[in-house]
Amino acid sequence: MRLSVMVFGLVCVCALLIGAAAPLVQDDGDVRGAFLTSRPKDKPVSSGTTAKPSRRKPKPSGGSNNPGSGTTGSNNPGSSHSGKPVDKTPNKPGPSSTPVTPVNARRLGLGVTLFMRDSNGLAVRVDPNHVFQKGDRVRVLLETNTDGYLYIFNTTDDGPATMIYPDAELDEAGNYLQAHVPFEIPSSVSTDERLRWFAFVKTAGTERLFFVFTREPLGGIPIDDDLIALCKDSKCPVKPSTEVWEVVQKQMQEPLKTDKTQEFGSAQTATEKQAASRGLGLSKEDPPPSLVMMASSARSTLVATLDLIHK
Repeated sequence: MRLSVMVFGLVCVCALLIGAAAPLVQDDGDVRGAFLTSRPKDKPVSSGTTAKPSRRKPKPSGGSNNPGSGTTGSNNPGSSHSGKPVDKTPNKPGPSSTPVTPVNARRLGLGVTLFMRDSNGLAVRVDPNHVFQKGDRVRVLLETNTDGYLYIFNTTDDGPATMIYPDAELDEAGNYLQAHVPFEIPSSVSTDERLRWFAFVKTAGTERLFFVFTREPLGGIPIDDDLIALCKDSKCPVKPSTEVWEVVQKQMQEPLKTDKTQEFGSAQTATEKQAASRGLGLSKEDPPPSLVMMASSARSTLVATLDLIHK
């Protein structure tokens, strides 16, 4: 199958079915509760601006915005990184230098909700095990439980991997996410209807999305200005090096604890859409993710997979 993802001029062919985040260990505790406990009880106060905060790597500020610390205040939109900081220090190759996980760091968690366009054009929650047909359109809403960096890679029928996020034409090539501030791919607020969905096309097959969530930037993968410069030299899309991909494959072997809801068919809420488009945090009263995956220990990287199947 060809994943047809039309995101900012890039065309991919997408067929979606959530597979287990490799390899998964079924929940033996309150995974969903552990993930949602860091959401604020009340709605974050809106900053009054319609602009999204920057997803570029934040500049050091005395440790108060240390990604992965779990104490950044990222649920307060007023403290969002609304500027455009640029880290001119290139990423060093060699992801073998694994960052040290802070003591008492929150276990990394990733929430995934799959939406499908219905006959009325609305985005409705769909079971990850749904089998898709030609013409179906879907979107993924992601949420993390702490600040960090998100990378999304795609393989087609177990072929070579290609990075589809960060993207030089999306979010200024940044990939920094704040805790419980949802991220849509593709974006529901794109001005072009064709760019709002992953579209299933004629060719059947199996795609796999790899969600790599890290406390610190992944070594050997360009982001921000480095990625923009690389793409200007026509070296995009980025394909991870053998060394980087070996690290991703190794992290996939780490067990994840999961919890999947059985409630599907409800439409995406206005709050979810607004939060994703404006960079606002979700509160405990907002709908939880359909699928929650959490690391079994406080490590620095979480790798989960989403199998995309089109028949």
